[in-house]
Amino acid sequence: MSYPYDFRKEEGSSFPGKTYTEVVLEPAYNEAKNHLLGPMMAINKAHLIMLLEQELITGPEARQIAKAIAGLDLDALRQSAYTGQFEDLFFQVEHQLLQKAGDIAGNLHLARSRNDMGIAIYRMTLREKLLVTIKSALLLKETLLQFASEHVDTLMIGYTHTQQAQPTTLAHYIMAVVDSLSRDIRRMTEAYRNCNRSSMGAAALTTSGFAISREKMMTLLGFQELIDNSYDAIGGADYIAEIMTAVQLAAINTGRVVQDFLLWCTQEFAVLKMADPYVQISSIMPQKRNPVSLEHMRALLSSCVGNTNTVLTMIHNTPFGDIVDTEDDMQPYAWKSMEMLEKVFRLLSCVVGTMEVNKEKLRDRAKQSFATITELADTLVRTDGLSFRKSHHIVSAVVKTAMASGLNANEITLELVNRAARDVIGHDLSLDESMLQQALDPDYFVQIRSLPGGPSPKEINRVIQLRLEQHAEDQAWLARSAEQCVGALRNLDATVEQWSLEVE
Repeated sequence: MSYPYDFRKEEGSSFPGKTYTEVVLEPAYNEAKNHLLGPMMAINKAHLIMLLEQELITGPEARQIAKAIAGLDLDALRQSAYTGQFEDLFFQVEHQLLQKAGDIAGNLHLARSRNDMGIAIYRMTLREKLLVTIKSALLLKETLLQFASEHVDTLMIGYTHTQQAQPTTLAHYIMAVVDSLSRDIRRMTEAYRNCNRSSMGAAALTTSGFAISREKMMTLLGFQELIDNSYDAIGGADYIAEIMTAVQLAAINTGRVVQDFLLWCTQEFAVLKMADPYVQISSIMPQKRNPVSLEHMRALLSSCVGNTNTVLTMIHNTPFGDIVDTEDDMQPYAWKSMEMLEKVFRLLSCVVGTMEVNKEKLRDRAKQSFATITELADTLVRTDGLSFRKSHHIVSAVVKTAMASGLNANEITLELVNRAARDVIGHDLSLDESMLQQALDPDYFVQIRSLPGGPSPKEINRVIQLRLEQHAEDQAWLARSAEQCVGALRNLDATVEQWSLEVE
């Protein structure tokens, strides 16, 4: 049988094959040198320190290996191209250490595997990127809180099923967004805690017969906890699935708000005016102020969701163990999704922090609409002792008559209401003109809705203060978590650097 392609001639007869290199090894190498080299070297340093403390290598051997580690040209590695001489970055680094320190450098791999090491590298990379994402989420939250505080009295109509529903305030809407974002932040911080756990010491999957200290490795690398079960340490992939789920929900939630903002930028809504740095003009229509930054955010958030779905799908139905599906091919999709979400958080912060609100248009629309009608029905219950359902029938008839007559809500008269009442209950109401006007006033509607979570200015200001306090706690957590990681790596660098200088 004649194949259309001479595989052995074109692909070669030894590892790695040309197409395998192109499709798998070279992309993985490029991602590793850009994202994984730092954590890889940190693990080498931590493992070296632990081996010496456990007396598995001698002081002179440790200093010799430390000198080799300190002598690696990491910038050259980051700029290097994949040659196929080594399967991956790990073996290239190991080869360079053996060249510099001799055979003793081979003991750096004592009681460890690329399995536990690889998972630790992924977890360290993810925790760093997740902290950056959380930082930008907190920036957006702080921006939204400031924006809400400026619009506590900005009256607007709230919508359900895309139809005018009841009066509320812009701050009430924004605080709903803040609370949704707060849940996103909480999910990401919980995902961070589950990610920030050490796999080191699990080795291939059963730990090791050498008396290493898994706890010491955990501490040296800035992990908060140990993954107890060694099989789970190399086989569990839910740490990244949890992060992706949190990121996916955050992208979906943010996209819904962006969609609202886009609608409110239309001339028909005329609610928001975005600052010039975030709009584009048309090449042919001079009047256009296209809110393209919001459009791009919506598209990029969808891309983010797509990348998280890719990660979750790649994990689905894989064996519970060490498997490449959850490793080199998959991890970049997670990084891209987090990077995208982080950037959108920052861009949306810029847009919200600079946009203008047409308060007068919002107020006029609220006064003219029938959004206050629920309060008129409530008022009839209070003034005339009617059941709410009977009151609802009366007010419903009022609305139908008013709309048929082309009247706005603020043009409804007491006579019109009494006429509807006579049709339903057979007599006029005790409601007077001042009560009617108060019931139809959107400001009054908002003011008396002061139950927890309501739109009244007093309640909104109370909640804003609570969210600011929570924000301060989240900022403190972020600072502590970042310092734990950075501080641990800084100590590793200092220790190995000092050892390297002690070599005679």
